[in-house]
Amino acid sequence: MGLHLNEGGDDLAEVHDINVTPFIDVMLVLLIIFMVAAPLATVDVKIDLPASTAKPAPRPDKPIYLSIKENHELFLGENAVTKEGVGPALDQLTHGDKDKTVFVRGDKGVEYATLMEVMDALRGAGYLKIGLVGLETVGR
Repeated sequence: MGLHLNEGGDDLAEVHDINVTPFIDVMLVLLIIFMVAAPLATVDVKIDLPASTAKPAPRPDKPIYLSIKENHELFLGENAVTKEGVGPALDQLTHGDKDKTVFVRGDKGVEYATLMEVMDALRGAGYLKIGLVGLETVGR
């Protein structure tokens, strides 16, 4: 509470002004918190994502395809490989060049967990440039 000294008298008068600066600071902090937290709260929204109609990227001269069949068989190009053998087979195919992009093609019936295991095997082997291959669709 503030006091105001009156030059003409002996008594002290109270000042009835509210200091709103701390209130404004708190409101701005809460606004920022809600602005950051609001987009994070929409993660559970269920939507049906459309197919991509983007223009396809140019194809490299000699692409490296890692295919996953529905029965979890892996093929590097035309050759069958195991999950553990993906790294050495890629090293032999790329001559140890870890900057090459590996294109992963998965059957429609492959579970997400299987796809993630294969991508983890690629990351463990040092191949961080991974491209996912899908069907091109015509825009509506």
